[in-house]
Amino acid sequence: MVAPMVMAVENVLDVELRRLELRFAETRISDRRAIDRLSQSIERCGQLAACIAVPASATLESKESWVLIEGYRRVAALKRLGRDTVRIQPWTCDLSDALLRTLTHGHGRSFDPIEEALLLQELVQGYGLTQHEVANRCGRDVSWVSRRLALLNGLPQECLQAVRTGILSCWSATRVLAPLARANAAHASALLKAINQDELSTRDLAQWFAKYQEAARTVRERMVEQPTLFVKALHAREQELQDKQLRCGPEGQCLKDIRVITHIMDRLSERLPALASQELSPEVRKGVRRLRTRLITCHEDLERYEHDHTADARVGGDSSQTEQGVARDLAIPEAVPQHCQAGSQKPE
Repeated sequence: MVAPMVMAVENVLDVELRRLELRFAETRISDRRAIDRLSQSIERCGQLAACIAVPASATLESKESWVLIEGYRRVAALKRLGRDTVRIQPWTCDLSDALLRTLTHGHGRSFDPIEEALLLQELVQGYGLTQHEVANRCGRDVSWVSRRLALLNGLPQECLQAVRTGILSCWSATRVLAPLARANAAHASALLKAINQDELSTRDLAQWFAKYQEAARTVRERMVEQPTLFVKALHAREQELQDKQLRCGPEGQCLKDIRVITHIMDRLSERLPALASQELSPEVRKGVRRLRTRLITCHEDLERYEHDHTADARVGGDSSQTEQGVARDLAIPEAVPQHCQAGSQKPE
């Protein structure tokens, strides 16, 4: 059974920034927008939330230096504003205990999965804790710890550095760059170089990778050489398709579907005779029944559509005549002259 962490919390202190050791800066992702917001907030209201730090020496009284545990973005904002001091909340505990508590509670913000993985890696490799120990002391399952650490497997250091600096998202790193690096390290390196230059979005990379997996080898080479140009071509094609759909409207889209369905039906009619002498599999029989049901439903919809439009055509024509006809249908019987109700015979 793991003993609970004992942690004494002291009063908030003001210390010089130069006394802070940013020992775990490599486990955090830089967020330029977050630092901008913090800088504006600190400039207006001062530092509202204290950073968390542990004394670098064994005793708190020495106060020579502090290891920053949480508050790396606040420290970056303070440095940007040219401040000399920082407010800290000192914890008197081991560094591993402080990291575990920060990983468990977050203290003001949620960590990115890559940040969690880097902190877990620090605890396992740097402090010699097993995955079971880390899981128990974090209140997590061992599978969670294992999945987080797996995010770093196969991820090149240059990709990890791009994530840390905010150039590459965690999703892009784990879902695009990591599998690409395992399959073709040269292509992954070339793609990352393009990302560093043009900062392709996560959506752009997802589209690029989807096309890359479908492309032939020669096409892949061109895609890797100029990924930004390829993504721009994809966007232009999407915009052209949207413009075309807008011009055609629902009627044009339906006409396109009708042509496609007609072509498929013609092809199916040519292939059906080949099945006449064969024993159909359960899957084919099930598919035929499903198709028949859909065709019947579609046929009923088309008949209803044609009926409605035929009726509209019959009552169409001169709008004034149509309005007069509707008025006659809605006329109150008591308001109609007696000689008009009897029939079409003219009065004497």
